[in-house]
Amino acid sequence: MTTQLHTAGITGPASAPNPTPKIWFITGASRGFGRIWTEAALQRGDQVAATARHLASLTDLTEKYGANILPLALDVTNPEQVQQAVAQAHRHFGRLDVVLNNAGYSLVGTIEEAHLDDIRALYETNVYGAISVIQAVLPLLRAQGSGHILGISSGLGHVTSPVIGYYCSSKWAFEAIHESLAAEVASFGIKVTIIEPGAYATEFGSPESLRFAPGLEVYAEFKKHFFAGLGSMERGNPAATPAALFAVVDAEQPPLRLFLGRHNLPWVRQAYAERLATWEAWETVANAAQGDAN
Repeated sequence: MTTQLHTAGITGPASAPNPTPKIWFITGASRGFGRIWTEAALQRGDQVAATARHLASLTDLTEKYGANILPLALDVTNPEQVQQAVAQAHRHFGRLDVVLNNAGYSLVGTIEEAHLDDIRALYETNVYGAISVIQAVLPLLRAQGSGHILGISSGLGHVTSPVIGYYCSSKWAFEAIHESLAAEVASFGIKVTIIEPGAYATEFGSPESLRFAPGLEVYAEFKKHFFAGLGSMERGNPAATPAALFAVVDAEQPPLRLFLGRHNLPWVRQAYAERLATWEAWETVANAAQGDAN
């Protein structure tokens, strides 16, 4: 089914006409935001190297958009496969303008419940997979003197939530990596933006997007209340997001970070206000710990 996409209505300094079609490399293109943004880019006349674990999930897009889409099988936890996919996309299209790191999933479970193997697997996709893509594309982007890396994070890259603490931690790491990257590659003409969606009605709650740690009875009631609150949360329409994404990639000076949706900013503003208040309340103790080096 083709989703009707909202790609108008974005105004302000971030928006600008796209002078030429762009070449995208998108991970996790088979579902959720990755699927929506892949099709939106194709609809506006861009070309996309769309990657997914299973190529069959991209067959309908290939039939519809023909030569404008290059479907590639990719497991981002396989660094050699990442290198091959990036090289193939670059050979096919001749350049890469936008690299969108979207592949990821969430591990559901308290800090005590999750097994170390499950935590490592989460990081293999959410953190190390993104790093593999970044390291594979950087030599190509440096050589062409341009490019824009988009890292798909979350509002949970700034604040945390119980029961999905390891997912939050992966996004905190993801944020730090991309912020450092932005400073390191700016002189090469490469831009970096961290996209931070709030809660949206995507397939993020599907079995492919969630892994569950074995439960401990001691947390059963706590998680029951957590999931009840999660179920009542207002969710945005993911089809309303492409215009914001295009405003960023078409901008001469894109932001380092962009929230998607209206709920993240109040949430993060409150969290940072509370942190500042705590640091300031304990400032005397902190300053006393400076000591005297002489």
